[in-house]
Order: sequence, then structure tokens, then C-alpha cells
Amino acid sequence: MAKLLSQETLDLTSLIRPGDTVLWGQANAEPLPLTKALMEQRHDLGRIRVLLGIPNSDSCRPEHADKIDFLSYCGSGANRQLAKAGALDILPCHYSEFPQMIRSGLLRVDVLLLQLAPADEQGRYSLGLAHEYLLPALETARVVIAEVNQACPWTYGERYLYEDDLDAILHSDRAPLESPLLQPGPMERSIAERVAGLIEDGSTLQLGIGAIPEAVVQALEGHRELGIHSGTIGDGVADLIRQGVITNSRKTLDTGLTVAGVLMGSRALHRFAHRNPQIHMRSTDYTHNPEILAGQDRLVAINSAIEVDLSGQINAETAAGNYVGALGGAVDFLRGARRSHGGLPIIALPSTAGPNSRIVARLSGPVSTPRCDAGLIVSEYGIADLRGLSLRQRVRRMIDIAHPQFREQLERDAASL
Repeated sequence: MAKLLSQETLDLTSLIRPGDTVLWGQANAEPLPLTKALMEQRHDLGRIRVLLGIPNSDSCRPEHADKIDFLSYCGSGANRQLAKAGALDILPCHYSEFPQMIRSGLLRVDVLLLQLAPADEQGRYSLGLAHEYLLPALETARVVIAEVNQACPWTYGERYLYEDDLDAILHSDRAPLESPLLQPGPMERSIAERVAGLIEDGSTLQLGIGAIPEAVVQALEGHRELGIHSGTIGDGVADLIRQGVITNSRKTLDTGLTVAGVLMGSRALHRFAHRNPQIHMRSTDYTHNPEILAGQDRLVAINSAIEVDLSGQINAETAAGNYVGALGGAVDFLRGARRSHGGLPIIALPSTAGPNSRIVARLSGPVSTPRCDAGLIVSEYGIADLRGLSLRQRVRRMIDIAHPQFREQLERDAASL
């Protein structure tokens, strides 16, 4: 039987050992009372390691690195402060690799912290806001500690938990974290209109994180019978389901279901997903599976980037020398969309960032996506479909979608490549 914890007696030192690696759900799925207690009790635990996803809180701060080694696949949110302070180590791997890395022990998880929705009449606890890489961690963790939150949405999914699966339970009734609602500007809306014009009715969408994918969702209100198979979904997807734009009725796989690994949105999204049989949460094993993606006809992968070079190489990780993004799942979905019958692998980005061009002769950071995986690059100035093009042909197409003030310089730079 699971040990019952309380806020007054929330002692993690009997459950976590020195040298342990601790993992929890990212974004809104973070079990905040447990993670805050972990940080507060770090001096009593001995040195440990924490595997971080995208944070929507500041529970992990640079000063906590005195006793904790932080590792993450991304530099988003509060992770940027950790990275700037030299307190964050980066794990550069495709998102699809996480499950096998965890199962094999290459990425060891000793302690798993979860936020769960209360058990239903059948005694099933729902993982609520995230499935993703939590499922393989459940298979390998020595200790599973759950915050059972009365306010967490109960969602349908690939797996449910029972009390026997848990070593300790903390009951709470706090409002789960919320993801900030992004408000796309004129630039993002212009790009989104171009992307939306490429999408046929009946397509299935994968949506990356950021203002441009959110703007694309808003630009799809005139479409019909769209589907969703995505690592994350937000409020915009819920709005399109309510409007009847997203029906999932023409999906090749999972017909009638919106499939996602993580819910990243507001309280309105949480309410919409609660006991909603149209939304099905799945693990990374499924959402990022190359065979599943290739088998989904008309899969449109929509992601963004920091910069793209003239040959189609994409940097989605660093800007101005700072780690701010991720390798993540973009390559998984771009490759899946390329193999999908009628699929579209799309990278959309503004042509500039401040005074600098984001279409460049040479990347300033790592190659997150190799040029062999590039598909359609979209800016506010046009669409460069790089599929089937030689390097020389790609240069011309990429210069054409750059900001006009940088095209002459890009022409000169291209001549010396």
C-alpha cells in the first residue's frame, strides 16, 4: 500500500537516495509540491541528478545546482536561466529516442514524480496532462511518488495507474500550472496564412511549440475535417475541435481521436480535456514512432527554427551563443511527414530576428536538422520547397524568401561557399 504523505510531513529523504536520478512530467504536468520539496530538502538528500523537460515554473533555479546536477533536452522557459548560469547540461538526442534510452538504462531514472488525477470508479488514476516519456520511466523507476491533485483533468490514455503502482501519495487540490497563451503578431500571422494555404482539408497535423504554430492553428478556421497527431497540443486545438474544424474523421490511424503526448495550455484546455473521449494521451513510443507517422496519410508537420542556412540546414537550439531551444522531436516529425502519403514537412520562421537575418549562409549554432531532412521552409516572403532540389537550386530558393535587405549579401556569401 502506498505511503500517505502530507504537506506538513513531506519528507523525501526516506524515499530518495544520494546519487539518484529524478524525473517528472514537464510543463503543466509538473507535480509542483513535490518538486518544491525536493529543492528545499536537497541539502539533506546528498547530491542527485534531475532530468528536466520544458518547465512552466521556476522551481529549479541556478542556486539549487549546489546539490543538484540538472540535465535537459531543451533550453526553454526557466531552463534558460540554468543554462546561462552554467548549471544545465544538455542531452542532444531525438525525442523519439527517450523511451529506449530510459528502458536500457542509458538514461537512468531512479525516482519518478507524477501529478495524477484522482482515481475513477474503477480505481484508475489518470496521468492527466502528460504521457510521453513517463511511461518507460514507470517501468524502470525504483520509487514512484504521486501528487494526486483534485484539480488535475482526468484524461483517457495509453495507461492508467492503480494504488499498487505507487510508493507514496500526496493529496492536493491546487490549480495545475498553465502554459502562457501566445499572442501572434502581424509577422506570425502572415507566415501562418502561407502555411495554412498549403494544408488540404482532411490533413492530420503535428504542431510544434511557439508563436508560429499557434498562429497556424488560428489561421485554419476555414478548413474542414482536420486531424491531430502531435507531441503537444494547446488551447488553439481545443478551439478548433469546438468549432468542428478538427474532427479526426479522415485520419488513416486513430480515426476520431486527437492524439497527443502532453497538454500545454490554459485552465480552459484542462477543462476541455477532462473526461473527453475525443482526446487520447499517448506515450512518446507512439506519438513519435516513425512507422506510425509514415502510416498517417497527409501528415503535415509544422515546426519553427532559430535559423536556416542556404542549403536547408536548420538550427533550432542556440541563439547568440545561448542554448534556448531543443533538438526535440522536429526531425522525427519532419521525417515522418516526408514518408507520409501526401505529407508536408514544414519549417516556418520569420526572415529576421532584430537586425539579423534568420536565413543565413552559415549557421551560428549546431545543425539540429540536416539538410537531407529539410522540406518546405516558409517565411513571410514566400515558400521554399527544397524537396528534390540540388544545393545550387536550394540557394536560389532560400535567398528568395529572405528579407530583401539581406539578399544581396546572401548572394555574395553564397558565391564563396
